[in-house]
Amino acid sequence: MTAKKTTEDLSALSYEQARDQLIDVVTRLEQGGATLEESLSLWERGEALAARCQEWLDGARERLSKAHGADPSGGVGPTAAGPGSPADENGTGA
Repeated sequence: MTAKKTTEDLSALSYEQARDQLIDVVTRLEQGGATLEESLSLWERGEALAARCQEWLDGARERLSKAHGADPSGGVGPTAAGPGSPADENGTGA
């Protein structure tokens, strides 16, 4: 498997497809029995699949943040404190 083929076919994978392929790669590496060259190829494929999964997760996190009006750090609105949070000792939200 060439590096070019690896990157070409990864861009079309859904998160679930990439995750399932990554699980397969890890299983094959853990079983052993592959040649050094096969192991290196599997490792490279696994790294690329993990990166593709991370792209999907980062995109999902960004979409959720936008949908909820959250800032990129995970807080909501101007501050992360809300009603009932430790910063709101009296429970009024003020």
